[in-house]
Amino acid sequence: MQQADPPSLTTPPAAVDSAPRSGLDRYFKISARGSTVGREIRGGLVTFFSMCYIVVLNPLIIGTVPDSTGMYLGGGAEPNLPAVAAGTALIAGLLSLVMGAWAKFPLALAAGLGLNAYLAYSVVSLPGMTWAGAMGMVLLEGVVILVLVLTGFRKAVFSAVPPFLKTAIAVGIGLFIAFLGLFNAKFVTTAAGTPVQLGNDGSLTGWPTFVFVAGLLLMLVLWIRKVPGAILIAIVSATVLSLVIEQVLHLGASAPAEGADPGNPGGWAMNVPAITGSPIQLPDFATLFTVDPIGGISAAGIIGAAVIVFSLLLADFFDTMGTMVGVASAADLLEEDGDIPHSQRILVVDSVAAIAGGVGGVSSNTSFVESTSGVAEGARTGLAAVVVGILFLLSTFLSPLVAMVPYEAATPALVMVGFLMMTQITDIDFTDVEVAVPAFLTIILMPFAYSITVGMGAGFVMYVLIRVVRGKARQVHWLMYLIALLFVVYFLRGAIEGILL
Repeated sequence: MQQADPPSLTTPPAAVDSAPRSGLDRYFKISARGSTVGREIRGGLVTFFSMCYIVVLNPLIIGTVPDSTGMYLGGGAEPNLPAVAAGTALIAGLLSLVMGAWAKFPLALAAGLGLNAYLAYSVVSLPGMTWAGAMGMVLLEGVVILVLVLTGFRKAVFSAVPPFLKTAIAVGIGLFIAFLGLFNAKFVTTAAGTPVQLGNDGSLTGWPTFVFVAGLLLMLVLWIRKVPGAILIAIVSATVLSLVIEQVLHLGASAPAEGADPGNPGGWAMNVPAITGSPIQLPDFATLFTVDPIGGISAAGIIGAAVIVFSLLLADFFDTMGTMVGVASAADLLEEDGDIPHSQRILVVDSVAAIAGGVGGVSSNTSFVESTSGVAEGARTGLAAVVVGILFLLSTFLSPLVAMVPYEAATPALVMVGFLMMTQITDIDFTDVEVAVPAFLTIILMPFAYSITVGMGAGFVMYVLIRVVRGKARQVHWLMYLIALLFVVYFLRGAIEGILL
């Protein structure tokens, strides 16, 4: 007998009674969205394990770079990584709680990658700029973007985007996070002769890679067999396997080769899966209130500060829109008119996240595309985001346990979700050039340029250009012209900054 097709990302694992069974069910509309409390909890766990790497990675980016005065984030002439990690987890936990409890959407937030690197490598090195001043720029960006939300402008932009571009955004995000998973697990790596290669030397070698492959295969098999909790089971199983391997072989962390030093290419990509010492550690919140917008403006100047804020704002503005669409598409929450339930609340929380990231001294916080991994596990409501928030708050005390899960055990979920999101590509009409070219650029440039914003920008600009060239300029919403112009400025921001800063 032929086996039934496995469930897609946009279909709940099984039908459930839509009548609310409790106050919790009624508040989050769990049954109404075809989910259960168990699925929401599992989805929250999977989302957390897919994005908890930020507690380790954010400190390595913004905690290891001194500002122009030689001081590090959190105070002192030496890096204070525990304080940055604790602040990162605290802000992510609070914002994810608000997103889940108020916006009721399965979307978790944390310090945004790319935004933190921009601060570390482009802003704090400016003459006279301090980390407090840089965080002040983040705060100002959050205030501006919140005003855009409260005036309805941000939602109006979302509504102006054609449906096919929203689908292309979801597909592109799928490719992006699949590549993110493969790269973070070192299944593919950078190479001397080519941009990327398989493994460390063109082939699959090393026990960490074995853990990644084993976790991915287990995840696929369980998913195909329709086993509830397939993604979470695979992550936990791969973590246990990695703990055993590290205990026996002592692989340690990966280190690149330098000169005559062969490095340690066979080590773990980020977190070393080992339990050492107490799993409980009191948090240090030294980064909180490390914010000085006046000092930041004084250091960069009025024009320079405006360029910095604009750069942060544009990336944050459209990254969130893309992520929101991707999660809603994956959870089958897009309404007939393309809107999303509680979309205004979602955008408000995300805007406040930038302000909170500045006040918390941990860089702008934003919506994480890894939330789609929880959706793949069955999450459909804000309860999943509440679970993520609670786990992040606990991780301020349990950072040793968070650090125990290696990339190689968590990132198979990103590859899996990438595949599931890619299936939506069949909804795009590639026989229509006005649809095909913008959609194609949107999809491929997200992974190739390693940026959701770049992919969206290219698609928007090309959509407007093709419509104008074909004599359909009046059919384009005026906001799309404005968005396309802003993206042109965004793409040229390096040259603009070089002239103005």
